[in-house]
Amino acid sequence: MRKGLIIIGMLLFFMSCIEKKKQEPTENESVETTADTVQVKSKKMEPLAVTPDGSYFKATGTEPFWGLKILEDRVELNMMEDTITTPNTEPIKAQDSNISMYRIQTEAVQLDVIIAQKECTNAMSGEKSPYTVTIAYKRTGEDETFALEGCGSYVTDYRLHDIWVLEEMDGKTVSKEDFNGKDVPNMEININNNRFSGFSGCNRMTGSLFFEKDLLRFTQVAGTRMACPDMGKESEFLKNLQAITKYSIANNRLYLSNGSQEKLLVFKKID
Repeated sequence: MRKGLIIIGMLLFFMSCIEKKKQEPTENESVETTADTVQVKSKKMEPLAVTPDGSYFKATGTEPFWGLKILEDRVELNMMEDTITTPNTEPIKAQDSNISMYRIQTEAVQLDVIIAQKECTNAMSGEKSPYTVTIAYKRTGEDETFALEGCGSYVTDYRLHDIWVLEEMDGKTVSKEDFNGKDVPNMEININNNRFSGFSGCNRMTGSLFFEKDLLRFTQVAGTRMACPDMGKESEFLKNLQAITKYSIANNRLYLSNGSQEKLLVFKKID
């Protein structure tokens, strides 16, 4: 009898340990983070895959090998035996397609960089990029013009890589009461894969980011189909989110606008 009681006691002890372990969140499990009166359930934020170097566009090519970086103040073209660095300039944009041309003339070189939104495959690695890049350069005093072709992509602003909670919509402060007493909309932006996910006021949402210099769009937005008593604010939020084209970041706030209305949505950083 005593032996049976000991076995039962040990069994209860191990069961309580297992239950306690289940209740403890692991590093990758959802946890609750409190921001003011808003509770956001989110996974631990994934670290950046690359170290920001100030460039907003990068491209590479083979035969010969070359690399291109476009920064706010300069353009760098690195080749096997040479490097060309010039001041940056405003690109010339085509009206009927997503093509930008940087035409730069200095005392030492004339450099043309054409970026076209057309899928490109690296000849060596097979990696696909969303932009095809064509470069032509000619040094002052020389007759020969050199041409290069390769693939590139815009570098999404690393400051977007965070967790954001909606603070204002259409110039008005939002609260849980606007969304049926649930949490206000919030999202986690991951620039490693240009994806976002979060809560839209009633349903979970997910989608993609389209990023170019001075341009940000939330695309391919999808969500669950739960019903709430009042879906008006959620519908308004999703409509505004998909209309966004511009952004700015200051004072731990993400300001989103549609080009005509400033601060259409304002998010607060919480992570």
